[in-house]
Amino acid sequence: MWSHQTSSKDVCRIVNGLLKTALGPPPGSSTTLTAVQHITFRHESVKCLVSIIKAMGTWMDQQFSVGESLLPKSVENEAPGDNYSNPNEEDGKTTDHDFHLDLTSESSEAATLEQRRAYKIELQKGVALFNRKPSKGIEFLISSKKVGSSPDEVVLFLRDTTGLNATMIGDYLGEREEFPVKVMHAYVDSFDFKEMNFGEAIRFFLRGFRLPGEAQKIDRIMEKFAERFCKCNPNSFSSADTAYVLAYSVIMLNTDAHNIMVKEKMTKADFIKNNRGIDDGKDLPEEYLRALYDQVVKNEIKMRSDSSAPESRQSNGLNKLLGLDGILNLVYWTQTEEKAVGANGLLIKHIQEKFRSKSGKSESAYHVVTDVAILRYMVEVSWGPMLAAFSVTLDQYDDRLAAVECLRGFRYAVHVTAVMGMQTQRDAFVTSMAKFTNLHCAGDMKQKNVDAVKAIISIAIEDGNHLQDAWEHILTCLSRIEHLQLLGEGAPSDASYFASSETEEKKALGFPNLKKKGALQNPVMMAVVRGGSYDSSAVGPNVSALVRQDQINNFIANLNLLDQIGSFQLNNVYAHSQRLKTEAIVAFVKALCKVSMSELQSPTDPRVFSLTKLVEIAHYNMNRIRLVWSRIWSILSDFFVSVGLSENLSVAIFVMDSLRQLSMKFLEREELANYNFQNEFLRPFVIVMQKSSSAEIRELIVRCISQMVLSRVSNVKSGWKSVFKVFTTAAADERKNIVVLAFETMEKVVREYFSYITETEATTFTDCVRCLITFTNSKFTNDVSLNAIAFLRFCALKLADGGLVWNEKGRCSSPSTPVTVDYALNTQNFMEVDENISYWVPLLTGLSKLTSDSRLAIRKSSLEVLFNILKDHGHLFSQTFWIGVFSSVIYPIFNSLWGEKDLLSKDEHSSSPSTYCPHSNGVSWDSETSAMAAPSLVDLFVSFFTVIRSQLSSVVSLLAGLIRSPAQGPTVAGIGALLRLADELGERFSEDEWKEIFLAVKEAASLTLSSFTKILRTIDDVQDEETLSDQDFSNEDNVDEDSLQTMSYVVSRTKSHITVQLQVIQVVTDLYRVHQQSLLASHVTVILEILSLITSHAHQLNSDLILQKKVRRACSILELSEPPMLHFENDTHQNYLDVLQDLLTYNPGVSVELSIESQLITVCVKILKMYLKCTLFEGAELEETRQPKNWILPMGAAAKEEAAARSPLVVAVLKALRGLKRDSFKRYAPTFFQLLVELVRSEHSSSQVPQVLSTVFHTCMGPMMGE
Repeated sequence: MWSHQTSSKDVCRIVNGLLKTALGPPPGSSTTLTAVQHITFRHESVKCLVSIIKAMGTWMDQQFSVGESLLPKSVENEAPGDNYSNPNEEDGKTTDHDFHLDLTSESSEAATLEQRRAYKIELQKGVALFNRKPSKGIEFLISSKKVGSSPDEVVLFLRDTTGLNATMIGDYLGEREEFPVKVMHAYVDSFDFKEMNFGEAIRFFLRGFRLPGEAQKIDRIMEKFAERFCKCNPNSFSSADTAYVLAYSVIMLNTDAHNIMVKEKMTKADFIKNNRGIDDGKDLPEEYLRALYDQVVKNEIKMRSDSSAPESRQSNGLNKLLGLDGILNLVYWTQTEEKAVGANGLLIKHIQEKFRSKSGKSESAYHVVTDVAILRYMVEVSWGPMLAAFSVTLDQYDDRLAAVECLRGFRYAVHVTAVMGMQTQRDAFVTSMAKFTNLHCAGDMKQKNVDAVKAIISIAIEDGNHLQDAWEHILTCLSRIEHLQLLGEGAPSDASYFASSETEEKKALGFPNLKKKGALQNPVMMAVVRGGSYDSSAVGPNVSALVRQDQINNFIANLNLLDQIGSFQLNNVYAHSQRLKTEAIVAFVKALCKVSMSELQSPTDPRVFSLTKLVEIAHYNMNRIRLVWSRIWSILSDFFVSVGLSENLSVAIFVMDSLRQLSMKFLEREELANYNFQNEFLRPFVIVMQKSSSAEIRELIVRCISQMVLSRVSNVKSGWKSVFKVFTTAAADERKNIVVLAFETMEKVVREYFSYITETEATTFTDCVRCLITFTNSKFTNDVSLNAIAFLRFCALKLADGGLVWNEKGRCSSPSTPVTVDYALNTQNFMEVDENISYWVPLLTGLSKLTSDSRLAIRKSSLEVLFNILKDHGHLFSQTFWIGVFSSVIYPIFNSLWGEKDLLSKDEHSSSPSTYCPHSNGVSWDSETSAMAAPSLVDLFVSFFTVIRSQLSSVVSLLAGLIRSPAQGPTVAGIGALLRLADELGERFSEDEWKEIFLAVKEAASLTLSSFTKILRTIDDVQDEETLSDQDFSNEDNVDEDSLQTMSYVVSRTKSHITVQLQVIQVVTDLYRVHQQSLLASHVTVILEILSLITSHAHQLNSDLILQKKVRRACSILELSEPPMLHFENDTHQNYLDVLQDLLTYNPGVSVELSIESQLITVCVKILKMYLKCTLFEGAELEETRQPKNWILPMGAAAKEEAAARSPLVVAVLKALRGLKRDSFKRYAPTFFQLLVELVRSEHSSSQVPQVLSTVFHTCMGPMMGE
């Protein structure tokens, strides 16, 4: 621009003068000009203003194009052979590798010098062809068998062959065809970045080629580089997305720091700021970024042959050489729009001072200005008058030429202010133009308003890269145009998408019906005809008066004007979005989302036009590089979620279906390992699925996900996370059809496509397991739950067999923390767990929780599958992991049995598995479940006894807990399991282990005794029969309700208690009889202590006359059978007596050591006294009656009944005494002789007692007395 001695004040004076002329003389002032001259002056003034702003724009465009013109015009297309040929090639020399790329051993041995020469010539021909057209060169070399046909062999050629053009190598690696993509993947995979610094990795990677000039090609290469770096360094970043973004940042920093064309260098703070939140929403350590910044700034990353390029060329064309000219703007996301392009305050000040210093030398002095920053100051002082002149003229005159001239001025002004980043001025011009379209008041439209619409469309296409927030005004205009055109064409409105009572009426609206009487007299059409303010999205029907006929006629005529704007022009704006730069497309999408939301929320006429356009522009721009597309999708994702949760069901369905279409297209793109963008893309489905209250929407989402997965299963990678989250949510849905629909797809995926689930990331296995476990909790149908459990077993088989693909591809790609947060608590119990083994944790703990399900079929199935998995695959587990399995998987299973604290509590001395965390929703087991769980536990323990031997005490405690259960089923199961455990492992048990078993049984018995004692205390306040008369004994009216309930409970628990104690006696005696040869004296001691403890307790219980009276009374009132206390006492004594006799007979060594004979005599004496107490003296104590009786009273009915019950026990005692050796009998005879005499004098209910007694006297006492 040639600048005369002109200041901003001069520009302001000129423009203001033209403004005054354009506006005309003030009202009331006189002028000598005619009306025609007056109009001509005004129009010429407007033309001058237009010429000024046009000249500014032209000069600005020229200055911005200077930088580009300084660069070589065809850097990317230069002849590679001239500039990048290898010096050795000119001398006819190549490396050995060039000669022997594909020679077999036979050909090399038989090769002659001529053959070698021919081979070299043909190879050089292929190299030259590659340097012109890489794909053709590779095809030629493969067809001539100079290079192998596999990607790895091509990579070897590219890396090791001299003479190849580095630019062509990069161009070939960036191609999108299938074979070049495979070569590029193999090329990147040939690098080993293990333990390599990220900056050094990029430097090392870019030594072999030049990045191509096309952004899409760079994107593919850097995407693969990021994946490879994360594979080699799995703990470097949270995902490959982080490495991908950081790689771009490093390349941008390298360009910024070492390109002399860049005036304002990126600071270290800028670099850190640009990389905030890139690590999965978190910041990378500042120290790491600072070190990376210093590394790149101090040592330039040079690509192949960079050092040989001329300095001037390297500096002027560095962006082109690096292939980054098209994406350099990616790193400047945070640059403000108000910042002057190339603004430099010192430079401007210097120019102004220079003008002042030369102002007196010559009035015709001009100075050349090349910095566009000077233009900013000129626009700042002139934009206001220009806006006023253009607006007033356009508003006051309907002349077509004047309107066109004003609109040209608007277009030039928008162009200058937008490119210069002057946001306020740009928005002012755009807003004024949008208002002049008069689309908000279509009844008053004129031709100039239609011309304004055309100008708006031109601005959108020509200056779209600089509009930013002004896009909202433009897109609002386009929305209103489309609406009016639909009305004019008679097309149905968007009412079909909205549920309302006026749907049918809205469908009737259309141009063919406009002339019908009353057709426009409805709220929606009346609002359109009347119009409203520019800022209102729609005018509410708050005006009571009907529209007039003249308004209707004007409206119809104006609709015809809009025919000048075809749908092609409108759609071109949206289609052109794929050519917008990064910041422009982001701003465009934001604005379109706002306009669409405004349409959908319109109170009178909601529409979906912009919503459909959003889907279109997403299609148009989906192929943008990942950095840009991720920013676009971040905006679209929030919008889809917001609309998907709309109360309007039709709109929500429409947007979810649109999202499905986008997802189907997006899943056509291949995603590499360790990336997370598929998961981010599908996340709106997850959020809406979790938050939507509409069953129709949830069902639609399930169907959409099912269709996408089954049709694109081979392309789904990180998207599996979102897929399983959707199905997990569906599994817990309150609608049966949604649960069944989701499980049908889940079933097909697991059964047929399991290998795809964990192809790139092993954590999806945990997501799959969690989803299946949620299905098992479905309450609608057992079939779904049972099938889900079966699939869990299938997952276990795959896990055990190494069926997870990541297991085959190597450890470097597996994540460092595979277990999800939901299972973190359980994982804490599995200390020092190998990361592969840890995938068993959610599977096993999930099945463990299912064992407490309220449904019998689910409990049984989960128990069966769980123990089968442990038994079949337990050999894969270490001892440490087994300990975790028992504490977090097996022990909680049995806690569902223990619902009554008084029976199970061990107070502060407790060490049983009841201290493990029980299931919160545990239910009491039935006999079938108990019968399955206990044997399964024993089978598992027997199978892995060597590894899990340390858990014996806990296992025995579990079985003892089953035995002492008040329910019959668990008791029987516990007894059978304990006996089987001893039978299977008895020979392998050590002395201490046997002792642990018997001590556990003793502890179980002791606990039940103390707990039962507490229960008996609850009836201390209940009256016994002695305080009542005979008439009141069985009268229920004399007992309050609470006492009745207490007595009923005590009677029931007494019966259960007796059963449990008898079961304990049975276990002890069975263990003794089967394994007596393996038992030592210490073991026998514990056995006898158990028998003695329970026997004494039984005697004490049966001797409590007050208790018996209260129980008898309770049973009489409640019409219940009495607890078998007498039977309990007899059975316990009989077992005790049998064990002592057995020890005395078959284990004399232990008998002598433990004085078994003495214990036997003690028990016999006790039994005889109990018998004599009921037969001879009817309740009087034997010791208190020393005087001989010369008469005997007959026994009563109760005494006879008790004597009959005790007779077998007395017979057993007499036989035991008779079986003593002569010396033993003689030694202990004084102890029991008096009792035998009393037996002779007693009345007996059984004839066996006198008979056996007679035998004792005849065979034992007689010979002894005869000595």
